[in-house]
Amino acid sequence: MRKLHFAIFDFDSRKLSPLRIFWFCAVLTFLILLLPIMRYPFFEYLGRWLYILLFAVSLSASLTPVMRTIALKLNIVDLPEERKVHKSITPLLGGVAIIIAFIAALAANMILDRSSIALLVCAVCVAAVSLVDDWKGLPARLKLLIQIAAALVLIHYGIMMHLFPENTFWGYGLNFILSVCWIVGITNSLNFFDGMDGLAVGISAIMAFFIGIVAFQTNQPFMGWIAVAMVGSCLGFLPYNFRFKKPAAIFLGDTGSIFLGFTLAALAVKGNWSLHNPIVSFAAPVLIFWILIFDMTYITVERILTGKVKSFKDWIEYVGKDHLHHRLYTLLGDKRKAVLFIYFLCATLGISAIALRNARPIDGILLISQAFLITVAVSILEYSGRQRH
Repeated sequence: MRKLHFAIFDFDSRKLSPLRIFWFCAVLTFLILLLPIMRYPFFEYLGRWLYILLFAVSLSASLTPVMRTIALKLNIVDLPEERKVHKSITPLLGGVAIIIAFIAALAANMILDRSSIALLVCAVCVAAVSLVDDWKGLPARLKLLIQIAAALVLIHYGIMMHLFPENTFWGYGLNFILSVCWIVGITNSLNFFDGMDGLAVGISAIMAFFIGIVAFQTNQPFMGWIAVAMVGSCLGFLPYNFRFKKPAAIFLGDTGSIFLGFTLAALAVKGNWSLHNPIVSFAAPVLIFWILIFDMTYITVERILTGKVKSFKDWIEYVGKDHLHHRLYTLLGDKRKAVLFIYFLCATLGISAIALRNARPIDGILLISQAFLITVAVSILEYSGRQRH
């Protein structure tokens, strides 16, 4: 038993560490929530969303050490390389714990409509392919094609942007193309952003939090419950992935980052951000996901201008240490400070998205301009980081 605990928690099993206490509390909470008698007070008085949140947090936290042990036994690990910032062999499969907790929290409450089921099935399929990639490795083109196919399935089930008039051929075509580009682009942006301890899962929780706020404000309970389940499953995993005195005990892997990116991107498309204000419909989700959009755009332009990528094949296969978090790390000299900086930046833009929801058109333009100015300031930091790097 002591050897198993060492493999799970990565510390001396004789010590009552905070992470061990967190795990025991999570297991106990999950077992309590399974009791049928516990559902009634939540559903009638405390709120279904709170039950989903606690269910997802406790199950994710309970499963993460188990998935760590399985990853070590199956040798599904991330090896240190020159292009990576971690220095030791780290097990993957953390994303599997998040996926199980996320789906279980929703399924246990029986709150899935038809389009939500389609979203989850497609997200799991994309994650399953990424799981094979984590274990055996797959060509980047194959993964991209599967993501595009999953996006097309979502469109078939009505998860599609509605920015342009749908009663015209050109309007439907633009909505179709933008939907595919958004889902596939955000999915891969978050995957590329998973380069430091706690980064991808932390900003996923933040983005899901703001999506959930908008959902409940606009009376979209299905969207809100999915967002809450996402927040909870990420928060349950975060203490193992973002530790202040030690490196991560486990990584998301492509399985987790692809699943989170795909689900969040599809959830943003599924939601109705505004019925009468096209500025809000476009700008609110853009602000929430702005960190990912900006980073993907910045590195793409720079890699093309510097000749690092010369074809689409080069673009999808290129891996480098030129992302926002790498440059902030160079500037700040500390990975945790870089991650926290991005957390606060993401939250700042999310608050702008919430304020934008009830804004007049002119207020919306000002908020978008503010986000642009923040981006310019970060670009200056990035440029300095690139020179120093």
